[in-house]
Amino acid sequence: MKQLQNEENAKIRHTILKKVEGFTNDELNQKPSQEEWSAMQILDHLQKIETTIAEGVAQAIKKNQQNKAIKKPIQLSVSRKVKVEAPKRTVPDDSYFTLDEMKEKLNASRNRMYEVFSSAGEETLRNNSMPHPVFGDVPLVQWFPFVGYHEKRHLAQLEETLRKVDEKKK
Repeated sequence: MKQLQNEENAKIRHTILKKVEGFTNDELNQKPSQEEWSAMQILDHLQKIETTIAEGVAQAIKKNQQNKAIKKPIQLSVSRKVKVEAPKRTVPDDSYFTLDEMKEKLNASRNRMYEVFSSAGEETLRNNSMPHPVFGDVPLVQWFPFVGYHEKRHLAQLEETLRKVDEKKK
């Protein structure tokens, strides 16, 4: 189960990184409009979400309060029909990042995520939960797949953003 999820999440991340190839750092930091995130801000949000989830899951594992929750339909996170406000600590910075810097941040957040999930037993992940702003308490075992669904959601946003930036060049 874990191996399959690792591969699925790795594919999504690979696709995201492929999408930004061929764009300059300036283009990746360019916002299509004042209200929209730049491609780099989308990537920053992804690494912040992943880091936040990894740390939250690590704390829940450590506490091991046996706070069981029913499985949630986390696959719905892919849909962009429902607008969800990003939690404060996951809102991207307005800082200028190079793609190399962002790739390092994304690698660090993914490595932390792998570390947390590989250190926990399946039973611990099933018998503990952590709150989600939309789904309520979500079993820890679902948080790793959630990261993949969340990234799929933002892949569509990234493609849209890059298309708009590309159109501005012409």
